[in-house]
Amino acid sequence: MGSVALRWSETDRDQLRRHLPEAVVIFPVGATEQHGPHLPTSTDALIAGAVADGAATAAAGRSGRPLIVAPTIAWGASDHHLPYGGTLSLSPETLLAVLCDLLRSVAAQGGRRVVLLNGHGGNVGVCHAAAAAGSTRYDLSVAHLDYWRLAGAEGEPPVPGHAGEFETSMVMALRPDLAGPCEPRAQAPEVPAVPGMELHSAAVWRRIDGYTDRPELATADAGERRLGDIVGRAADRLVELASVL
Repeated sequence: MGSVALRWSETDRDQLRRHLPEAVVIFPVGATEQHGPHLPTSTDALIAGAVADGAATAAAGRSGRPLIVAPTIAWGASDHHLPYGGTLSLSPETLLAVLCDLLRSVAAQGGRRVVLLNGHGGNVGVCHAAAAAGSTRYDLSVAHLDYWRLAGAEGEPPVPGHAGEFETSMVMALRPDLAGPCEPRAQAPEVPAVPGMELHSAAVWRRIDGYTDRPELATADAGERRLGDIVGRAADRLVELASVL
């Protein structure tokens, strides 16, 4: 039953019932939130969905299990972006409940393996908690992957940043019609950081005007290269995951 990549939303119930017991179901988890004055609010959902689709397609011929890509979850935990407008946010508690209900749905229909492929920094802790809860409540094997952890090399811009050069290049590669112009910055704003610690600060978001580094330096070519690298590495992870579950 391996070597199959399906989209849940384009597949009928009988095919899903047949494949789910052996399949790996991939949920892209995005957000709808402001991405500065130059990127669409769908940026995180757009990238997460593209990585999930591309990785499943690339892995299908090598995977020992069917791969089923669920519809992208378009809303995330984005309360910290509400002051800027353009944001539809779920509270962390609501997002956790949504993810757990979706995991419950997969388990109720015979599914046993799920990947939460996350595209938004604000979702990281919630995805981790949902994966742990789903494994104990519903006897599922649940993996959590933040796509940007597969990216980055020496000399790269901050990964993923927020609506900076990295994400802007990816949107330019995927949907150039949605990437608008951005006023050049004399220098990238400084974001305070302590090694090994995650810092959350509303004051920092205000100081950097809601987006990081130098998005005006983005190019579609850089975005295509990054997306290709990430999709390839994500496909390798799916193949490896399918072999150990």
